[in-house]
Amino acid sequence: MNNRFAAAIAARTLKVIGIILILSFLIDFVIISLDFSPTEKLLQLRWAASLVDRGVVPLVGLGMLFTGYWIDSFDDGTQPQPIDLKMPALIISSILGLLFLIIAPVHAMNIIHQRTQAVDQITKNAQLAENQLNTQLNQVQAQLGNDQVKAAVEKQKAQVKAQYTELVQDEQRYKQALNNPNIPPATKDLLQKFKANPQELDKFIAQQSDPKQLASQRLGQIRAQRDELIKQAEDNWKPGLRIVIGSLLLSIAYIIIGWSGLKGMNALQGGKRKIPAR
Repeated sequence: MNNRFAAAIAARTLKVIGIILILSFLIDFVIISLDFSPTEKLLQLRWAASLVDRGVVPLVGLGMLFTGYWIDSFDDGTQPQPIDLKMPALIISSILGLLFLIIAPVHAMNIIHQRTQAVDQITKNAQLAENQLNTQLNQVQAQLGNDQVKAAVEKQKAQVKAQYTELVQDEQRYKQALNNPNIPPATKDLLQKFKANPQELDKFIAQQSDPKQLASQRLGQIRAQRDELIKQAEDNWKPGLRIVIGSLLLSIAYIIIGWSGLKGMNALQGGKRKIPAR
């Protein structure tokens, strides 16, 4: 008697927990779908990811529900049976299986679309920056054709050379600069080069005052940044692949549970009636 009572309590507990888990997922599905948009790819990606991340909840609920019914199968039939929820549960499982089966390829296509769009935008921005750089280079070169501008540039070059020369020749200031933590290591390396070879200072000033050289350096930075951003955009498919694989696995699980269960209950076969002969 005690064992029969304990089995009944266990079966009822499992069925209640299973129903709660299934209903909680359906409520989450409705809430998540409020932000769904058939035209916004980003919202579709978020919707699919949120749904797949919660997809195992009703799977556990189905397992608990049918475990409860399995325990009830050992009853001798004296206990009153509540409403049979096996058929609705199997229908929900079949629907979820089809839903996750649809999500997988759609999510994969959205990932490809998002990656392509991101790469195109990065390439477009890089090309725009290169065009602006070329425009600025042409403007600077045109200005350098003016004698007054050229004289001002030469005067500035002489001032910079004098400042660096004075610094490297003054041992006390030179050592203070090398020991100063606020000065970047690259600047310290330049000072050491200027100290060892004064011709390096002339070479440095010539490079920094050459607009073509500066434009070439900036162009290299733009293209390096472009390549890095493209690499990051192409690497973003990995989390999406997890969603695609997870959706496929969930669809397989739900379809097996739903369709095999319905077939076992003769729901898919239809139970054809024979017409009696007259």
